[in-house]
Amino acid sequence: MTKKANWLTTSTTRRQFVLGSSSVLACAALPWPSLASANDKAVVMPELRGRNFNLDIDYQMVNFTGKNRIATTVNGSLPAPILRWKQGEKVTLKVTNHLTHDSSIHWHGMILPSNMDGVPGLSFAGIKPGSTYEYQFDVQQSGTYWYHSHSGFQEQTGLYGAIIIDPAEPDPVDYDRDYVVILSDWTDEDPADVYAKLKKQSHYYNRQERTAADTWNDIKDKGVAQTWRDRKMWNQMRMSDRDISDVTGATYTFLMNGQTPEQGWTGLFDKGEKVRLRFINAAAMTLFDVRIPNVKMTVVAADGQNIEPVTIDDFRIGVAETYDVIVEPESDKAHTIIAQAIDRTGFAYGVLTPDINMKAELPELDPSPILTMADMGMNHGAMNDMSMMDMSGDMGHQMDHSMHMAMATKMGSGKAGYGSNMPVTHKDTEFGPHVDMRAEMPMSKLDDPGIGLREHAEKYGRKVLTYADIHNLYQTPEPREPDREIQLHLTGNMARYMWSIDGIKYADAEPLVLKYGERVRFTLVNDTMMNHPMHLHGMWSELETGDGVRIPRKHTVIVQPGSKISYLVTANARGRWAYHCHLMFHMMSMFREVKVI
Repeated sequence: MTKKANWLTTSTTRRQFVLGSSSVLACAALPWPSLASANDKAVVMPELRGRNFNLDIDYQMVNFTGKNRIATTVNGSLPAPILRWKQGEKVTLKVTNHLTHDSSIHWHGMILPSNMDGVPGLSFAGIKPGSTYEYQFDVQQSGTYWYHSHSGFQEQTGLYGAIIIDPAEPDPVDYDRDYVVILSDWTDEDPADVYAKLKKQSHYYNRQERTAADTWNDIKDKGVAQTWRDRKMWNQMRMSDRDISDVTGATYTFLMNGQTPEQGWTGLFDKGEKVRLRFINAAAMTLFDVRIPNVKMTVVAADGQNIEPVTIDDFRIGVAETYDVIVEPESDKAHTIIAQAIDRTGFAYGVLTPDINMKAELPELDPSPILTMADMGMNHGAMNDMSMMDMSGDMGHQMDHSMHMAMATKMGSGKAGYGSNMPVTHKDTEFGPHVDMRAEMPMSKLDDPGIGLREHAEKYGRKVLTYADIHNLYQTPEPREPDREIQLHLTGNMARYMWSIDGIKYADAEPLVLKYGERVRFTLVNDTMMNHPMHLHGMWSELETGDGVRIPRKHTVIVQPGSKISYLVTANARGRWAYHCHLMFHMMSMFREVKVI
């Protein structure tokens, strides 16, 4: 929780300074000198250890921008206290709701009984005002996880915190110092108002739309004819190639461990130390691109699970994902930790330093990403004539409905660990005004760093983590082939801000029913131009990267625009489970119940 930094002048707000002009945002000067001091003191987040915990959900006054606002906090802290558990022990958490409306806590990524999962309407009824709910479960895993509300927009208003679980056996990761780094986004607006604005005007927060200067630059680079063709295609689709994030730095302040960029979170280290940084993306709507300039990061865990170490310079972390990295910073300087919002409209910032008085170099933001037709899952022919998309929906009726349904769910295809070879088909429910795009040729993008990061190796010599780099540290515990495959399409109409799965919103959808013990391949096809971090509760999502021996386990998987991705799920947890996009304003509709019977 913060107070406004006193260096800002009364005539220029922090948000105005960071945003700058929409056309020059990517190269705008940072809102401080090229060297910045670390925070004048290292801020230590509260940490609770043991087996028994009392957590109080309440309102709290905060000030991140110069204006007092009401947040939703746990034990008066934003982020909520770090919970430190031990693998193999049983924990009891008594959660008391002091709010005037229902609340809940979901233990993200934890393998536990469904009635402990914390999703109102599925696993329990929620926590009523003035009441206490007791969560109790065995801690079966180790690693970095997090917890957050699953009620309304409370996660956006501050109800999130880290979970660190120490392993029962010796940790395979060697380190001397350990820090949690929670990334999040804060808005002074009521989240309900943010959502209402998006429903009325989906690009309300986009300040990076094309200008006349952009058109002129395109003409100089590509010529009039190609520029005209490009503009014609985007206009026909009624879409924008600058539409990267729904909610941007126009309203968001990006936080690192609850500290604004002006403050900068500070972590101290001693000479020669190996520092473990546990990154958690607890944002409501923001994917972050993380780097520590001139410091290599060795990724040792993804979503709490140990992986074969891979050394990189940058990584993208989707909403709800976690990554653990080991760094060995030089001891004679301070080092900047910068987490850029995917659309480059702002960033979270911290300093790793041996001396609180040292200054750190501040890098410029990377250029703002621009979508291409390849990001839309289109082939070359479709780019030229747009035949892949019939906005009236007539194309759907040229294909037999029974064929769609037969192809959508059938016996498992492809060897475990290597992904789906099932043809991509579109169901009848995906055609109509509620769906404004369908990917004709979605491709696997496991080795694709993603929009805004693809050129880093060639332009800057920086290695960016991809899903293809992730291999479990241990052999796959269950290598059996899938019994069947379920293909799901992530769909929507961006202009109307309507989101769905297979063209059906959650309120109208039937549950996905799995038989206890079966092995299922889920193949997700992203028919939209947005990244969707998909989260299945209660069971591991075993990401198929082409390695059948060391399949990585994840709880949240980014599905890139115009792409497809597959993972295996063993239905080993009976009950009703949530399955949804973790972008908060998508979640209400891009959601399914998974029922294991």
